[in-house]
Amino acid sequence: MNIFKRIKPIVKRFATPITIMVVPHARFKPLKLRIPLLFLVISIFFWSTGLGYVLSIGVDAIKYRAMEKKVRLFSDKFNELRSTIVSLKIAESEFRKLFSHKSKEEVLESVNIIETNSVDFEFLKRQVNETVDSITEIKKFLKEQKDVYMSTPKGWPVQGVVTSYYGMRQHPILGRAVFHAGIDIRVPQGTPIKATADGIVSFSGWITGSGHTIVLEHGHGYTTVYAHNSKNHVNVGKRVKRGDMIAISGSSGDATGPHLHYEVWKNSTQIDPLPYIKGG
Repeated sequence: MNIFKRIKPIVKRFATPITIMVVPHARFKPLKLRIPLLFLVISIFFWSTGLGYVLSIGVDAIKYRAMEKKVRLFSDKFNELRSTIVSLKIAESEFRKLFSHKSKEEVLESVNIIETNSVDFEFLKRQVNETVDSITEIKKFLKEQKDVYMSTPKGWPVQGVVTSYYGMRQHPILGRAVFHAGIDIRVPQGTPIKATADGIVSFSGWITGSGHTIVLEHGHGYTTVYAHNSKNHVNVGKRVKRGDMIAISGSSGDATGPHLHYEVWKNSTQIDPLPYIKGG
């Protein structure tokens, strides 16, 4: 009973009607609304709750759009990195062919990656691009070195016995000391003569004293000469590879027997061919 007496005034107060007057800005009469106070409180509560819910949805939508934008940005950057990583994988495959015991990891060991709590895409992209540039420079260097290697005379143009070396000698026909600009290699008549480096034929014809002669230009300052052939098999302008047959040995011109006279020139100067033969 005491509790009821205490609650009764509160219930009576919330049950007391209040009057809300709506005054229009026109010639309409004012509108009076009589509603219990409790109904008004409940209405305000639900309105506030609904407004809070709508606002929270709006905030979540804004956060979602921001997150979606960030995810799209990350996706674009990952796509950029993916193409670069593909280039690295291709480069790794090429390097594995060149160096069977090495891989991309050893090429990249000098690259420092800073450890942070977040992904620094710009830094990572710079590092990867710098690595790709380094690999490109290495590949360029290797290509240049390969070009030099393939342009450098190497090995025997024919397999035979050297009968006359580079330098001063007693000429077998003239019978006096003269300078010999190459080496003579004795071989059977009809032995195939091979190019000792990649190059292009700059001369293929007859030279008095040397007989049927071929001159190859190899680039990087190198030239080779093949003389006393019985027959030339290539014409001027023909591109040849190291090991290609270019002529047949013989004894054309001033010769005492079938052999190949072989010369190596470097920067328009005759040099001893023997180190290039032995180096092969």
